Amino acid sequence: MSSALPTLFVLAIVLGLMAAAWFATPKSPNQTLIRTSVLLTLTCCYLMWTVTYLAQVHPLERPRRSVAE
Repeated sequence: MSSALPTLFVLAIVLGLMAAAWFATPKSPNQTLIRTSVLLTLTCCYLMWTVTYLAQVHPLERPRRSVAE
């Protein structure tokens, strides 16, 4: 059995990056657009990584050996 620690560890990293992006966004007329784009990008990357990781850790179907003839 694997633990939930890798997903929580990566989540903490992504949340840290989101906080850094929130405060590092320069003041401009497009500040809201830039923040939204960066935060949405980080969220989508984290979700894609999590789904891929969990699909490999807990596959829906068990691997099968092929019978060589």
